Amino acid sequence: MAIQKSIHEKLCELAGNMWWSWQPDVTGIFRAIDPRMWSSLAHNPILLLREYGPDKLEIRAREEVLHSRINAAYREWREYMEARDTWGGTHAGVLGFRPVAYFSAEFGLHESFRIYSGGLGVLAGDHLKSASDLGIPLVGVGLFYYEGYFTQLVDANGWQQEEYILANPQDLPLREAKGPNGRPVQISVPTRSGAIHAKVWRVDVGRVPLYLLDSNIPENNPDDRRLTARLYGGDHRTRIRQELLLGVGGVKALAELGIKPRVVHMNEGHSAFAPLELIRMRMQDDGLRFDDALRETATMGVFTTHTPVAAGHDRFDGGLVEEHLGPLREGLALDYEGLQGLGRVDPHNHGEPFCMTVLAFKTSRRANAVSNLHGVVSRRMWRDLWPWRSEEEIPIGHITNGVHVSTWLAQQMRVLYDRILPAKWYLKTGEPEVWAAFERVKATELWETHQSLKNRLIIYARYRLGLQAKRNGMSDREAEKFQNVLDPQALLVGFARRFAPYKRADLLTRDMELLEKIINDSSRPVQFIFAGKAHPADDFGKQIAQRIYKLSQDPKFQGRVVFLEDYDINLGRHLVQGVDVWLNNPRRPLEASGTSGQKVVLNGGLNLSVLDGWWAEAYDGTNGFAIGDGLIHANQEVQDTRDAESLMNVLRDEVIPLYYDRDHDDLPQEWIDRMKRSVSTLGWRFNADRMVMDYVKESYVPASGSTSCSITVMP
Repeated sequence: MAIQKSIHEKLCELAGNMWWSWQPDVTGIFRAIDPRMWSSLAHNPILLLREYGPDKLEIRAREEVLHSRINAAYREWREYMEARDTWGGTHAGVLGFRPVAYFSAEFGLHESFRIYSGGLGVLAGDHLKSASDLGIPLVGVGLFYYEGYFTQLVDANGWQQEEYILANPQDLPLREAKGPNGRPVQISVPTRSGAIHAKVWRVDVGRVPLYLLDSNIPENNPDDRRLTARLYGGDHRTRIRQELLLGVGGVKALAELGIKPRVVHMNEGHSAFAPLELIRMRMQDDGLRFDDALRETATMGVFTTHTPVAAGHDRFDGGLVEEHLGPLREGLALDYEGLQGLGRVDPHNHGEPFCMTVLAFKTSRRANAVSNLHGVVSRRMWRDLWPWRSEEEIPIGHITNGVHVSTWLAQQMRVLYDRILPAKWYLKTGEPEVWAAFERVKATELWETHQSLKNRLIIYARYRLGLQAKRNGMSDREAEKFQNVLDPQALLVGFARRFAPYKRADLLTRDMELLEKIINDSSRPVQFIFAGKAHPADDFGKQIAQRIYKLSQDPKFQGRVVFLEDYDINLGRHLVQGVDVWLNNPRRPLEASGTSGQKVVLNGGLNLSVLDGWWAEAYDGTNGFAIGDGLIHANQEVQDTRDAESLMNVLRDEVIPLYYDRDHDDLPQEWIDRMKRSVSTLGWRFNADRMVMDYVKESYVPASGSTSCSITVMP
């Protein structure tokens, strides 16, 4: 007879699989155990259960009547893990024998697991979650950064300070990855200056295993032990060693695990060394010549480029490449120039540095940008790789990014969806007819749900501002003033993203007189919440953040403009679920896709954005607001001025009047109609299930060898 597991054992099992992080019923259980502790531990269930042992948990479960909820959650998880009737089982069965290997330098799964910096990582995390929900045979490969990305602290002068927090693997849902022989997996990657060693951790993301390489082991010298300490830290030598470990080390780890991928998906160029190791293995195991091994390896390669800015692509000098890939080059039977040519647009240009993006293109038959407009930009940017083709024929397509619905949808909105949309709508989020039903939601119900989320955001913002103030030396009495900032009845605009210059966080400050008039209008006021980090080495980005912070401290704007430090998944969740309007004003066409505005859509907020990235293919005139007309001026300063004027005009003449135009029940009926239109027209198109299904149909299944492909491998 099977021994009945205790509720503590069941919760520990649930905490060991990241599935819990997108299940509101499960997070609700953890919160109910100890709300204050749950919040203070960054919503980490492993730490929570360490504080609540079996006996203490039993007492608490009785007090909160949690037994049935825990048992139901555990059963649901087991049924989820064991299910076979999935979308992937029907449409991606060919991958069941040999899965997709999804390589990414970062994965944003949850705020308690800080191995991400921003949008690229969150997208990768959402990709894994949707692959799990859909039942796609897929494994993730990345690095374990034990200091992660930095915690942002803003001092009293508004200057960004960076703090790194050491993570303990025992505090995270990590376990040693073991090979078919049952022993922990450890790999080494040879270089001219000695081998880099790494152990491999496993993280379960629902049905998808994620393997993370960790160089912090005794076999390495002190410098290499720190190689996987920080995400995007260090100089070019650190970067190439990290990328060597991710790509070559990742392929070696899969081999040791007994996993032979049928498709290799490189999420950005950081992992572009992976195909080289696969080519070496084919040459060694199957006796192929390099050209033949390259041709066959490229058929299984899928490459997603995210960067429309030339400076954003990793480039290394030849000496650095030879130091780190010299042994691999010899295994590929290539001479120095042969390897260097794989990373050059012009293989014969000896002065051209080695580019990871170029290598990824040359070792993949399927490449895509992350929005329609980004596809146009990418084909133009990389057309010299295919000089014999016209720009329209460049083999770079697009699959527009999407967001994982269950991760970003507020629980209150989920209740509304469950009542309005068809039964089990969450299993069919990529179908437009499922979302069309949202048009029938009652205006009062939608507005009250949104207002409750807005109030929650404001309360959270006040709390965060109070903490910031006390840390910067304010007395409790001085910090009390933050308990009254932001008005739940006033229009609330959110802006949160990386503080890179092209994202123009300070665009609305170009006309300070008009901004002051708009913000402080006595009958129709406007409020702004800003958040975002600048790269530690980007002083210009830090200056933009400081400018916004000082704006929030200006007496003319205090209480109506706030800056919240340390933008992460948790803060992002509050923002996208609670704002009325999401502001995005990048310098077109430099926003490859952007996904934060898609999260806002799910929760009923409206987008006010430049027609760039995903918004260029989403805006229809009735489901949000547009800045500019989509045209680009040759002079950047003129373009910035023109966009700033358009932003203020749209805000003043369209957004504000629509929000404050109320009926006799104090409802902004036309605004609510636009909310409904936004959800019903955009929810199905810009979610991660649709995105992953597109990858399966357009990239994974064809790359698996089950269909033919006309794209040729580049010389």
